[in-house]
Amino acid sequence: MIDAVQSFSAMLRETLGERLNPGAETFVQMFAEDGVMEFPYALPSPRRLEGREALAAHLAYLARLVELLSVSDVAKHETTDPEVFIVEFASSGRAVATGEPFEQRYISVIRVRDGHIVHYKDYWNPLAILRTMRGREFVESLAPR
Repeated sequence: MIDAVQSFSAMLRETLGERLNPGAETFVQMFAEDGVMEFPYALPSPRRLEGREALAAHLAYLARLVELLSVSDVAKHETTDPEVFIVEFASSGRAVATGEPFEQRYISVIRVRDGHIVHYKDYWNPLAILRTMRGREFVESLAPR
């Protein structure tokens, strides 16, 4: 089994490279003390986390729900702003309580300044987490027939 945080952190370390403080090993350590993380498609909340402590608490909550097993299909897109990166990737895992599979694709817009992530906007499909937590039938019941 791959530790999800280490796997995700390793992906970020490789993708963002020298832009990150070399001593920052975990995602929380890579994040600025006053950094902001946004989830435009979150259900129902939080849509915005402010600060490293809020991020750490949110990640601990998520770890009780979903165990991430892998990160793959990583593509980095550089922008005209040297602080901003766009990263596409996939993750897979399972629900902690039920073992239901979790498959998700992400597009993340990441701003790095002075060796830390100061802003991270995370775009993902909220139906994927609903499918994992509530089942395929529940998600399919949401669509009009």
